Order: sequence, then structure tokens, then C-alpha cells
Amino acid sequence: MKLTVDIQTASREPVPAGADLRRWVTAALAGRTTQQQVEISMRLVDTEEMTQLNNGYRGKEGPTNVLSFPADLPPELGLPLLGDIVICAPVVAAEAAQQGKSATAHWAHMTVHGTLHLLGYDHIEEEDAQIMEALESAILRQLDYSCPYENHLSHEQISQ
Repeated sequence: MKLTVDIQTASREPVPAGADLRRWVTAALAGRTTQQQVEISMRLVDTEEMTQLNNGYRGKEGPTNVLSFPADLPPELGLPLLGDIVICAPVVAAEAAQQGKSATAHWAHMTVHGTLHLLGYDHIEEEDAQIMEALESAILRQLDYSCPYENHLSHEQISQ
């Protein structure tokens, strides 16, 4: 699979290197897409932009950690765009500190989480949340990160 990740940094906070973001996206996609070519746009933002997006698209006040926007294009177009991922750098940093994990581990988790949303995974229903959490944990273990849900917040708490 040929992967293109267009990364736009619109945050004053520290963000991971592009190579790390691409590695985490690749791990999340591995064996989960049949597309030969995949394009993802990733935007790393500050609180103000994420607050506007979260309110505009989800009707929720305040910022969230990650939002995903699947491209949902008709297959007959044959376009490789999988979708867009927006990650809020200050929220990720604050959550990592609150959860007692490294910022890098939490960035990896949010990147994997956002990528899985582009593939159609969700966590609205409890059964779906369990599937998604198990998959995220397995992917993160392959990347040498510990399970993000041990002694930490669940999807329901993460997505508020």
C-alpha cells in the first residue's frame, strides 16, 4: 500500500514528527484496507480551532482530542482519499499528563483512534466500543505502547 499523509500543523504546542504520525497511521491501516493507495489529511490544531470544529460538527461545547472526517466517496471514483483527522495538541498534552502517560504514547493512541474512525470503526454502542478499544490496544502493543485503557479513561470519557 502506498500511503500519503498530508500533515498541517496549526498549533503552537509541540507535536510529533511527521515520520511518527505516518508510522502510527500505517500501523492502524495494516490489514484493514484493500486500497492500494491511501491519502489522509491530518491537521494538528490549538484549542480555539478544535472548539469551533467540535461545536460545528458535533454540537458539543469546548475542544475534544481528535475528530475524524471520513471522505465517504463513491467507490467508482477510484480516489484514494480516506479522509481527514484533526488532533488538538493542547488537549492531547493535558490528557496525557492527567492520565499519567507520555505525550508520545497518547499521540500514538489518538492517531490510531482517528485512523480507525476513518475505516468505519466507532464507539457509540458498548459492543462497538469494546471492539474498537481491543483493536486500538493491539495496534498500540505492536508499536510498543501499553494498553491505553488500563487505569485510564474509556472511549465515552475520552470523547466528551
